[in-house]
Amino acid sequence: MSIPSAAKSTPIGDRHDLVAYLAEGEKPREAWRIGTEHEKFGFYTDDLTPPPFVGERPGIRAVLEGLASRFDWDIAREGETPVALTKGMANITLEPAGQLELSGAPLKSVHETCDEVTNHLKEVRSVAEELGIGFLGMGFQPKWRRDQMPWMPKGRYKIMREYMPKVGSLGLDMMTRTCTVQVNLDYASEADMVKKFRVALALQPIATALFANSPFTEGKPNGYKSYRSHVWTDTDGDRTGMLDFVFEDGFGYERYVDYILDVPMYFSYRDGRYVDLSGQDFKKFMRGELPALPGVRATMKDWADHLTTAFPEVRLKQYLEMRGADTSTWNSLCALPAFWVGLLYDDVALDAAWDLVKDFSKTERHALRDGVPKEALALRFRDHTVRELSLDALKISEAGLKRRNQLGNRGADESIYLEPLMEIAISGRTQADVKLERFHKEWNESVDPVFREYAY
Repeated sequence: MSIPSAAKSTPIGDRHDLVAYLAEGEKPREAWRIGTEHEKFGFYTDDLTPPPFVGERPGIRAVLEGLASRFDWDIAREGETPVALTKGMANITLEPAGQLELSGAPLKSVHETCDEVTNHLKEVRSVAEELGIGFLGMGFQPKWRRDQMPWMPKGRYKIMREYMPKVGSLGLDMMTRTCTVQVNLDYASEADMVKKFRVALALQPIATALFANSPFTEGKPNGYKSYRSHVWTDTDGDRTGMLDFVFEDGFGYERYVDYILDVPMYFSYRDGRYVDLSGQDFKKFMRGELPALPGVRATMKDWADHLTTAFPEVRLKQYLEMRGADTSTWNSLCALPAFWVGLLYDDVALDAAWDLVKDFSKTERHALRDGVPKEALALRFRDHTVRELSLDALKISEAGLKRRNQLGNRGADESIYLEPLMEIAISGRTQADVKLERFHKEWNESVDPVFREYAY
């Protein structure tokens, strides 16, 4: 989730302004960049409990302040409270229960984004270790109950916390007990956006399967490989899902605007505070007809913020966000951008990926989305399994990365970052499968070793 947008604070004229805002995201190929975001759970290393913002011992606030003082991050505040860090075009933000998120800068290659991730994790570890805090990459909190998770002092989250139980049973779990890794990618034109959106949405369950890493809830197996993905199915139906209209004739910026306009609001960020507008109509806001803000018309900044409150499997802002993966090990944080860059940033690969998915029916797309959280790569699809489909997608991505020929310091191209995914697809064993096996064997049916053995 993002800190408040820096978009223009001018009132919206009409719907065409909203369409134009999305079109402003178009960039020539040479300006395409890669933005990687990932979240991670904090825990005290002595008792594994999640650290609060502040408390009897140093918590998340101390981590933020330590990063700022030691590594020259600027502190962003709500009132007097530090809630985020900024450096150039990168941000470190807090998810609702203190999950620490790096929102990386837009970078030219997967090599650069992998270096950024590595440097970030080293910085976090150097600060957190001295505070007795570690950080874990998994898709769902493996040990603690929802009521044992802390809440961060952000106005946006207070509004969402009160609204979520009205629209789904797992929204508070989404907020407090999930972590994801995602990549944000550019498009050249409306047609390019449409093609990339369709490919990304159809293949998002394959990414979910490859990155499945959330098999535990409250210390026990939960029956899923990606419980994080399942949580989204009962969070808020107005703002989640597979967006079937993306595959319909005529889809483009205007149709996406219509979808977002129908998404109920959460808030407006004004004068340094969040105004609770949960459940209200953005179209009425554009006309200045909201009771909570009488006569106040929505601005383009409000529109930019409202775009961040929809949570489909792929999200359009002024770039495309791939949102289907569990957070995982360090090398997998580099693998996600590699997977999608290989598929979407090379024309031959994009055509091949579209050929792979273009005849998927609506029923098949939903069967993949609904079945992958439980079965991951083992899910049956047509005459094969998702494992075979993932291998096809990985081969296309690998070829796309090789054609990009972006070489790192050691002369290797970006396809090297696909190696952990290739190993998973060839073996058919996700990280969830590995952890489940270890849980039943050497971990003696305890999830506690996860924190020691898989911490960053």
